[in-house]
Amino acid sequence: MESAGGEARPPPPPPVQELAGAANDVPARYVARAGNEPKVTVTAPVPVIDLACLCQPGGGGADEASKLRLALESWGLFLVTNHGIEATLMDAMMDSSREFFRQPLQEKRKHSNMIDGKHFQLQGYGNDRVASEDQVLDWCDRLYLLVEPQEDRSLDLWPTCLRDVLHDFTTECTRVKDCLLLQMAKALDELGDDGYFIDQFGDRADTHARFSYYPPCARPDLVFGLRPHSDGTFLSLLMLDDSVGGLQVFRDGVWYDVRTRPHTLLVNLGDQIEIISNGIFKSPVHRVVTNAEKERLSVVLFYSIDPEREIRPADKLIDENHPALYKKVKVKEYTAGLYEHFSRGKLVKETAKI
Repeated sequence: MESAGGEARPPPPPPVQELAGAANDVPARYVARAGNEPKVTVTAPVPVIDLACLCQPGGGGADEASKLRLALESWGLFLVTNHGIEATLMDAMMDSSREFFRQPLQEKRKHSNMIDGKHFQLQGYGNDRVASEDQVLDWCDRLYLLVEPQEDRSLDLWPTCLRDVLHDFTTECTRVKDCLLLQMAKALDELGDDGYFIDQFGDRADTHARFSYYPPCARPDLVFGLRPHSDGTFLSLLMLDDSVGGLQVFRDGVWYDVRTRPHTLLVNLGDQIEIISNGIFKSPVHRVVTNAEKERLSVVLFYSIDPEREIRPADKLIDENHPALYKKVKVKEYTAGLYEHFSRGKLVKETAKI
């Protein structure tokens, strides 16, 4: 995960992609579990929502709306089909992302997230933030870019190979996100305001794109691609590698595999919507496991409320029978806490609970 930027930190480890090609074992800093964990064999029955049907006028998407509410209250994630994004654009986004990670290291480092090789910044290519010398690391290299607001983009960090397609993909995903926000507010009948979630974002809401590359790992029994966490954002749209699994979600004490389909989007709720919905909608704990033989790639857009805003449970969801379960928090401060807690293997949303 990332930090707000410009901080002096321990020297960054080498890219995982370089380690994967040079060793038959893994460095001790990447060992995150004992190796005797039972293999996950259960697949999550993630709901599949037809977005075109859900959003059609006249209330014709009642069945899809019921599935949406169930997904929001149970798993906190769901697949979206019929979203209107052309398959050719989705393929181009994945192909361009893969092209970037296959470039020579010196080319990728032109977009580095280390200023002068010493100071970490949120955006750019490299490892996630390393807070201490003894921090357990994830088997993942990433490219992280601010894509909205457009006027705040640092285009010098945008690789040429994916600049145009990322702009187009972001535009299409923002349309999908806005439709989903409207439908999710409708699903929460108690709000009585279809535009409630959209109104929460404000004029300076931000969107980040994360491109995650998980090389083959010699010890998938010991190493995570990404350790267990919940997202500190409002929601995210994920395009996953449909040929290699790895994403898992935690529910009721059990880890489940999350399977995807070609040209679908996976929607994952974040802590912000869990807080605002007073726990009715769930921000799932999830992780990424590694694969001994195959590389894996994902492209994610994270949507977050204006960092200067405060969030708390919606007034209409609170009464004497339904007390507030979360404190009021400032988005910027909550996000900073997210990175600190993640580096220690903790969940920041526990600090927001009353």
